[in-house]
Amino acid sequence: MRSGNIAPLSQMAWLDGARARAWMLVLAATTWPLAGLWILLSRHGLDLNGRPIGTDFIEFWCAARLVLNGAGTAAPYDHRLLAALQTATFSGADVGYTPFPYPPIFLFVCLPFGALPYTAGLAAWLAATGAAYVAALRHWLDSLPNRSLVLLVYPGVLVNAACGQNGFLTTALFGAGALLLAKRPLLAGACLGALVVKPHLGVLIPVALVAARGWRTIAGAAATVLALVTVSALAFGLEPWRQFLDSMPFVSAMVTRGALEPGKVQSAFAAAKVLGADNAAAFGLQAVFSVCAGVSLFLLGRRTGLSPALGAALVSATLVTSPYLLSYDLMLAAIPMAWLFAEGRRTGFLPWEKAALLAGFVLPMVCLALVSARIPIAPLVLAGLYAAVFRRAWRTSPADRRETARGTRVGRGSLDQAVGRQSRSRLSVNNSPPLTASR
Repeated sequence: MRSGNIAPLSQMAWLDGARARAWMLVLAATTWPLAGLWILLSRHGLDLNGRPIGTDFIEFWCAARLVLNGAGTAAPYDHRLLAALQTATFSGADVGYTPFPYPPIFLFVCLPFGALPYTAGLAAWLAATGAAYVAALRHWLDSLPNRSLVLLVYPGVLVNAACGQNGFLTTALFGAGALLLAKRPLLAGACLGALVVKPHLGVLIPVALVAARGWRTIAGAAATVLALVTVSALAFGLEPWRQFLDSMPFVSAMVTRGALEPGKVQSAFAAAKVLGADNAAAFGLQAVFSVCAGVSLFLLGRRTGLSPALGAALVSATLVTSPYLLSYDLMLAAIPMAWLFAEGRRTGFLPWEKAALLAGFVLPMVCLALVSARIPIAPLVLAGLYAAVFRRAWRTSPADRRETARGTRVGRGSLDQAVGRQSRSRLSVNNSPPLTASR
């Protein structure tokens, strides 16, 4: 294919601000009313498919309820007790079983919502964490009109809300931490350290911070993790931690043996499994994605230092790296997309950036259906988004600006020298005696 045929796709000049706003309004006008209708048609907390409204919230609510009812702080990790309460919550209906695969620290977050009836607790959970998501991500789109609408119309919002999951919370923590890296490194570390509630999302945080020599941020993150673990041990005892660690093989087996619903996992590992690979080949593919993301992120951190650009790349690389990446975790993609979009508006979009943004934006809306059709595109879309973020972050890094400035100074010096030589040449000609003087 000739470059002339590729240019329209790489530039996507037709996707301007007016069209983007129009399509977002259409999306909001269709998806939100349908979601509301789906909830109105539910009965006794069960949707038309017989599943709990806010499907996965049942694990948070029941875990908190067991503790509040005096079953013990380790009860959320007792599969028998948790399954029995989940069934009893919906009057014996077969709602399946959803384990509680989170460290005891997360119980602090769940307990207030477990004190409410299930439906009220779900509504309060989504409202509180959703508000945190919007508050954190608005700052990434600071100069954009109607930025709250843009954030709420992102399809990942409805996916996370339908699951009743913690994607809003993790996006708020990651978004705040990534944005504050340069200006408030200790506070950024506290936000990133709080992600210990989902430890697998933090695997690349040390890589980025060590590369950028962000020692104060590392100190803030380490202090936050230590404080949260200590407080949870004092409040709940050590038994919940032992039970949590013992439950890890069970959680891992859910992924490797395909116990999760088809299409929910969106990683390279899961894509390989959907296409028929065994565990060894799937983990091998995931390792390639993870190593490439980790090495490139380290190099970027060395170049940029602590900056929102590094933060956006860190979040984007995390989506490529984790083998346990569920559809609601695609909420995190809002962070690198917001940064890439804001930078594109400020300085102009580079080739393929609009395509990466469009693909990343619609991914949560289509990923489940595509996996069911054995077309698992999420790893490729997320890798493309990371590549676009990495390229722009590399180009806009302080090192690149210094090189550009140095090249400009050298160019100006050469120009000045050339102008000087030309001026001196003219001066010597003007000062030379007239041709008639020799006579």
